[in-house]
Amino acid sequence: MDPLLIVAFGFAVVVSGLLLRLHPFLPLLAGALLVASLSSPAKVLEAESARFATRVVGKAEGNEYFVLRSSRQTLRSGLYLAVALEALLPEPVEIEVLESGTTAGLTRIRCVRPLPEGTTALIPANRIEQATQLADAGPGERVTRGFGNTAGSIGIMVALAAIIGECLLASGAADRIVRSIGAAAGDRFAAQGFIFTGFLLGIPVFFDTVFYLLLPLARALYQRTHGHWVLYVLSVVAGATMAHSLVPPTPGPLLVAGELGVSIGLMMIGGTVVGLAATSVGYLYALWADRRWPIEMKIGDSNRATSIPRSFDEAACPPLWMSLLPIIVPVVLIGSVAMLDLRSSDEPDSGWQSWLRYLGDKNIALGIACALAWLLVLRGRRMTRQEAVALTQKALVAAGSIILITSAGGAFGAVLQQTGVASVLARLFPLSSFALLPLAFLLTATIRIAQGSATVAMITSVGIVAPMVVAREFAFHPLYVALAIGCGSKPIPWLNDSGFWVISQMAGFTEVETLKTASVMMSLMGLVGLLVTMLGAWLIPFV
Repeated sequence: MDPLLIVAFGFAVVVSGLLLRLHPFLPLLAGALLVASLSSPAKVLEAESARFATRVVGKAEGNEYFVLRSSRQTLRSGLYLAVALEALLPEPVEIEVLESGTTAGLTRIRCVRPLPEGTTALIPANRIEQATQLADAGPGERVTRGFGNTAGSIGIMVALAAIIGECLLASGAADRIVRSIGAAAGDRFAAQGFIFTGFLLGIPVFFDTVFYLLLPLARALYQRTHGHWVLYVLSVVAGATMAHSLVPPTPGPLLVAGELGVSIGLMMIGGTVVGLAATSVGYLYALWADRRWPIEMKIGDSNRATSIPRSFDEAACPPLWMSLLPIIVPVVLIGSVAMLDLRSSDEPDSGWQSWLRYLGDKNIALGIACALAWLLVLRGRRMTRQEAVALTQKALVAAGSIILITSAGGAFGAVLQQTGVASVLARLFPLSSFALLPLAFLLTATIRIAQGSATVAMITSVGIVAPMVVAREFAFHPLYVALAIGCGSKPIPWLNDSGFWVISQMAGFTEVETLKTASVMMSLMGLVGLLVTMLGAWLIPFV
């Protein structure tokens, strides 16, 4: 069956299930099983082998060649199978990796014998065996493998991030951060303070919780100033929504980075830069919308939110520096490893760099942050042992649902890759390097508009885009593709999006008011984020 038709059937199942208000886990799993059942073993073998192919781009001298460096895997000396004229040659050849960076983006290798005429790629011999086993597996097993690989990649981080978020709320640390930034900004710069606070808290805490936390402050400020309700609400939205789609460890960017071979630290740095740039434009739109539609806070809005985190007495909150540690420490550790990765791969780590790389492992860094967050809870000694256990259980229940959804989305993305749809799209749309970025953006935006969830849109889109990134030579790092997908999850939130209703009901906006304020602002921020991403790919390609 044609890969595009298989993908269309899979999308139809997922979108239909979400429109029926089923839990996203069920339609994603059903779509994955359908796609896996319709994919032929031959296509699975071809697509899976292509994931690990290293492109041969030219001959050097003698038995030496230049190959394109892969961002998804490390090229090592060993046995490889050559691909010539789209056919896999049966005789393996042993290669030796000589040096990287001799030519921009290339690695020099030496073969024990000349490669056959017309060789276009090399595939590790052990990967061919794995691809064959996967092609011979049944649909259920292939879906299970995709599910398990995704859960293994993101599960620990999502669970730890959920615990950190709950501890920040329960200890009063989040309250301290909000109070401190609000006091520093004052009434005059309160909107900027909301944006910064929302972005900072949006890294470890989910969007709706950040919104619940900050909106009471916006209400209190409105009651003092008697105006600018739209500005305050949109400022709360602007920061948290960009962090949600661009900065790990939130599930969407976490999975997208993993699928594209982008380190978590580099995704954090890139997501922060692009997110803050897009948020700045969102703030300008909020200023304009506040003047254009001076909506007043409606009487009774303060009773709408039944799940707003409780406030603490200021004396009961931990100090600001202590409150920020669970957020700043993992960002610094993981970001430091990302900076180490930007060095030449031939330069060995020193002793302290090895320790930094150990502590900056994504799971260890989040584990340290989790311990720091627990110390904040224990510091106040306001919780009994039973309450502390209940706090952890609450966090893990929320994390479990997110892990199930994200892992089911990862399984759906994995079987989409196995259909060979990437090669079909590459033939239909012979893209230049930079055309991939708007394509990834539009694909994600289309899925977001159809089914409403930004996270589901990101993990579905990357399943199609990732093989295209691996199979072709691009003039920039895959980081920029990941950022384009994150920005594409912003347009256009409307009535099928749960976040749309959180904003509408909490702020007291009508559906039309929410569409012309928050929805337009988020769509604009997504577009600006794409432009910043494309500019970055042009100026700082990282290849």
